Amino acid sequence: MIRYLTAGESHGPKITGIVEGVPAGLELSEDDIALHLARRQKGYGRGGRMAFEKDRAEISSGVRFGKTTGAPIAMQMPNRAYEKDDAGWPKVMNKEGDGADVDPITVPRPGHADLIGIQKYRYNDIRPSIERSSARETAIRVACCFPARKLLKHFGIEIGGHVIRIGSSGYEKPWEDVRNLVDPMLKDGAETVFKAADESPVRCLDEELTQKMRDEIIVRRKEGSSLGGHYEVVVTGLPAGLGSFVHWDRKLEGQLAQVIMGTQAMKGVEIGLGFEAGRRHGQEVHDEITYEDGNYRRGSNRLGGLEGGVTTGMPLIIRGVMKPIPTMLTPIKTVDIETKEEKDTRYERSDVCALPRAVVVIENVIAPVLANAFLDKFGGDSIEEIEERYQAR
Repeated sequence: MIRYLTAGESHGPKITGIVEGVPAGLELSEDDIALHLARRQKGYGRGGRMAFEKDRAEISSGVRFGKTTGAPIAMQMPNRAYEKDDAGWPKVMNKEGDGADVDPITVPRPGHADLIGIQKYRYNDIRPSIERSSARETAIRVACCFPARKLLKHFGIEIGGHVIRIGSSGYEKPWEDVRNLVDPMLKDGAETVFKAADESPVRCLDEELTQKMRDEIIVRRKEGSSLGGHYEVVVTGLPAGLGSFVHWDRKLEGQLAQVIMGTQAMKGVEIGLGFEAGRRHGQEVHDEITYEDGNYRRGSNRLGGLEGGVTTGMPLIIRGVMKPIPTMLTPIKTVDIETKEEKDTRYERSDVCALPRAVVVIENVIAPVLANAFLDKFGGDSIEEIEERYQAR
């Protein structure tokens, strides 16, 4: 099973990741990973940090002569913010003693992990909550998930995402409009979706909506507020039969939802029609089955490529919701944890809208779930062994 662990703080010296379970013989390089790290840093509405952080994961184990060895893969990524004057973590870490001479942060932001961090761990300074819960951690998470994405791509399984709404700007008929736009692209694989979306500063496939989304970001930036929105990620090339319906914890819907909802700022996820299915009657929801050329097929894909927790062979369609970022230039009310007095929130450098960047994160975090389902059915300890089993299916 492919699994990973990350460590590090937003303004600490580096963030680190360890990935285990990647089969031997998979071609993997730092340049491969750098492509998606660079994609994660793009997007209209981003904050000042993107101007100086140039992310690159340094692989220190588990890869030899450009191929995985089957051993754990260790990566690290330096934080340039560690050296900046306004970085809070080094001011604590670089001082001798217990940090008593460092002014603590005592004003939590609503919507962030600030307050619940001190309630859980009994900090007297919010900085540790800020540092570990920061979306900066998603950079190393993208790097850790990429080997699984590369494994899937080796077997013809592609992932691509795009933005379908930012704030009030989005497709008028989200399901129909997006399907008419995206589905014809999928014959060439889902990567055509992310490559086309990357041409837009907000990762939206529609030019008119791209401009509306940009305009809305400009308005909220001037107001000192923030924006979230909706996105879609599509996966092509998945064979039928991945996942399981015999145990609740092996259903792919649940596993996919867990990794998506485990990503910073995510507040909802749906597969296929999702919540819209609850507003339609059965004939408008379920996908009719046909049998053609020795294969079962479905006349539509309203259930998004999953039935009973198992892939159907149709493209997997995942949609999610990201909330507005809780760090805003215009303050809202909160309470000082030390004095218990009402205060205005403080400002930490942040994006106005991180959704275009978050799409890249979601593309990658779902990869280990799908790769593990694939390995459960066709797995082996090396790419060569998996190829033999996959071809014999």
